[in-house]
Amino acid sequence: MKTKYRLLAAMVCALALSLPAKAQHSTPHSQPREGKLAADLSKPFTHFRVGNRNVKSIYSEGTVVWVGTSGGVVRYDTKTEAYKLYDNKNGLLSNGVFWVGRLRGSITVGTYGGGLSVLDEKNETWQTFNVPDGLGDAFVYEVMDTRGGDVWIATWSGANRVRGGDLRDRSKWDLYTVENTKGGLPNDWVYGLAEGKNGEIWLATEGGLARFHKGKWDNWNHAKGQGAPYEKVKNAIAYNSDPSQVSTHHARQKEEMGLQNINVAYNPNYIVAMEVDAQGIVWVGTWGGGLGRFDGKKWKNYTTTEGLHGNHVFMLHIDRQGVLWVGTNNGLGRMLNGRFEKPMTTAQGLYSNTVFSMANADDGSLWIGSYGGVTRLKSPGR
Repeated sequence: MKTKYRLLAAMVCALALSLPAKAQHSTPHSQPREGKLAADLSKPFTHFRVGNRNVKSIYSEGTVVWVGTSGGVVRYDTKTEAYKLYDNKNGLLSNGVFWVGRLRGSITVGTYGGGLSVLDEKNETWQTFNVPDGLGDAFVYEVMDTRGGDVWIATWSGANRVRGGDLRDRSKWDLYTVENTKGGLPNDWVYGLAEGKNGEIWLATEGGLARFHKGKWDNWNHAKGQGAPYEKVKNAIAYNSDPSQVSTHHARQKEEMGLQNINVAYNPNYIVAMEVDAQGIVWVGTWGGGLGRFDGKKWKNYTTTEGLHGNHVFMLHIDRQGVLWVGTNNGLGRMLNGRFEKPMTTAQGLYSNTVFSMANADDGSLWIGSYGGVTRLKSPGR
């Protein structure tokens, strides 16, 4: 995400404009499911409170921002200031939203346990695609529409390819897993998708990076260069608690990678975020192993030693100018000319130092998702 490994936040109602964190006295349950806000968007930073929720995904188009949280997805119009919450009370099967965006003209959300849901905005009804329809798993982490016309879906039981993008035709659905790719996909828990400049499909998994191109699979993990070694980052691990201590799945993953004796939050094979830039460079954010850069042949890893602001990288975003933004456990920053600028934190106006999602708006502003709230940055400057 949040972290991005699970959504455990309590579910609460509605979107509410935030006061400064220490002055927060509103009761989320008292907020209506739709209405209008009184937000002052002329300020450099504007905060929006979303209760005890992770904001895993943000999608912006025109004056409208869609905010995907662990308590549903919110549609907010910055022009009219109207908002509406969609959750399991009005059509979704799960309140947990991992991904929100527009697929083939329709707002689509990937959910935590409720499959893939597509909104009919005219009738305000949802159509959900789930395992019986061909979906690999009811937990959907990301969706991607490719230039060639296929749709790819990242799930926690492999990756789907829907040939031609026709979700309603069951015969068009393929599922790729560790088993049927003979290890080409290194792990069935797929967290991210990206398309390379030559049409290759990149997949971020809990066991490393995979590439699918012209029917052939390749993959890379820490043993092949991904993520910084533990000795380099052990003094800069942000979390003493580790998912492997409470999850048999995560424990098994660490054991398979030979990391069972490391009981802090470190697994450089685990890719939490991924982007591919215009030059075809793959950027991956890892769980405690910093930021990885892969040119198709060689890896270069960046940690706090190289100026990265946190070794847990939860979010990567390439803006409309081609600049890479990195959201970590210790704020949000950009990489400019191969160097990391000083990060933004709560001291500069972020809602939280832990950054899970981000979107560019048409008016030049940035929307930044965290646990508990969203920050609108009027203009990032240069």
